[in-house]
Parts: sequence; C-alpha cells; structure tokens
Amino acid sequence: MDDTDLFLLNFKGFHFERTLIDVDVLENLDDFEIRDDDVFIITYPKSGTIWTQQILSLIYYEGHRNKTENVETLDRAPFLEYNIRKVDFSMMPSPRILTSHIPYYLAPRGLKNKKAKIVYTYRNPKDILISYYHFSNLLVRLQASDNLEQFMKQFLDGKVVGSLWFDHIRGWYEHKHDFNILFMKYEDMKKDLRSSVVKLCSFLDKELSEEDLDTVVRQATFQNMKYDPQANYDTILKDEVGTRNDGCFLRKGTVGDWKRHLTVEQNERFDRIFQRKMKDFPLEFTWDINEQ
Repeated sequence: MDDTDLFLLNFKGFHFERTLIDVDVLENLDDFEIRDDDVFIITYPKSGTIWTQQILSLIYYEGHRNKTENVETLDRAPFLEYNIRKVDFSMMPSPRILTSHIPYYLAPRGLKNKKAKIVYTYRNPKDILISYYHFSNLLVRLQASDNLEQFMKQFLDGKVVGSLWFDHIRGWYEHKHDFNILFMKYEDMKKDLRSSVVKLCSFLDKELSEEDLDTVVRQATFQNMKYDPQANYDTILKDEVGTRNDGCFLRKGTVGDWKRHLTVEQNERFDRIFQRKMKDFPLEFTWDINEQ
C-alpha cells in the first residue's frame, strides 16, 4: 500500500476521496431514485464545479438570486457521493440539483431514461492540473506533493480523486446518447458568461427575465463568488474538511495559468500524451484566452 492508498478509495476502478466518501451511497448508486426534473452537475475535479453549482442555484432559486435566503451552495446542490452534511436526498424538494464527479458507468440507472438532465462542465486539462496541484496541497484530506512534477505524474497516472481525466471526459462524451446531457466549456463561460447562462436556461427549460438574467451573471462572476460565503465553500473548508494553509477553495479561476507553471519539457510531455489519448475526440479545448 503506497501513500496514495491512504487518501484514495478505489470503487469499481474509480478513485474517490477515502475519508469523505459514503460507501453506502456508492453501493446503491445504481438504484438511486431519479426524479424526472432532477438536474445533475457532473465534472472532473477542478473543472468549474462550484461555479456551475452557483449558476444553477441562481437560475433555480429566487431566494439565492435576491439574497433573501442564506443557504450555502453546497446545500443548494449537494454532492451525491460526498454527502458531508448527511442530506436525505429523498426529502429534498423538487427540482433537485445534485453534484457529482462519478464516471459515466457509475451513473444511477434512472438517469438513462433521459428525462433528468445532466450538465457536464469541462475545462482544459493543463489548467485542471495546476488548479488540482494547488488544491491537493491545500486540503488535509488529499495527498500533498513536494513539487508539480510529482503531482503531474500522479495526475497522468490517474492516481488522484476522479481517476484519469482522459477517461472521465471520454467516457461521458462517448456515452452521451445514453443521457440527456449538455456539455459546457469552462473557457466559454469565462469568455461570455451571459451567453452561457442563456444556453443553460434553454437546456433546463427555465425562462428568466432580462433583469434576473443580469442578476445571475453578476453574482456568478468569479470575483463575486470568491467573496461570497454562500458560494465559495470557505466555511466548509475550515470547519468540515480541514486545510494545511490559508488558501481558498476558489483560487484564480483564470484560463492559461498553466503557462506560468509548466516547464517546456513538462508541457511537451503533456501534449504528447494528450495527442495520443484524445485523438479523434470531437470536443474542442481552449488553452488560453487573452483576458482583458
């Protein structure tokens, strides 16, 4: 048993965080009762999960939009497998928003009737790598790395929570016909948040007034979320998960940050593996956008 095994639980070939996982939930995932109006947010870790949770919470809950209710995003859109707050999912009012990092083959059977909806947010994997490296060094429950090279090896071996990024995104995309699923690109959301929100509303059959749309977009910008305790997970980090330093759950949220971290050799190695693993993959990736 190497150090990795102290932090990871392997269930049916997929790595979960060992101390937070509810194994009962995993063992009963197939039979998890799906409602027709459920919405699942599915992501590989560090791909815009909290951002998507916040956007959907703002679209669905008026009290979240106009700040008349003080409910944290984690409670609005709880994690299916990391049920930290011990939510009784069967008691959640409809429509439920549920969040998960699971691979396609662990998805509850009921999702395949295509009535419930899935929003899959994806991001370029070099930025995921950098974000995940910092995140692993922040969280007590994840294995820290001495340097990026060490973490990059784990990431490319799939020895992290979420297993191999390539398998995760390929699996969901190649089985998209089994589900009612919308793929949202993180970088598109960064570039034009309003269009992304409109696209989401259309997929979710939610009609918002122009005014409400403005509110969603304003409150879902990275800067506003970073300083909004309902949205930024800070209390969960400090009180329930535990950190090694003073870092934040929401660190930068930029595109192209990998350029500041990867050496030329690391970048070329990553590119070689990416080309091999993602050959003929139709989704496009944005590696950099010139942000104003």
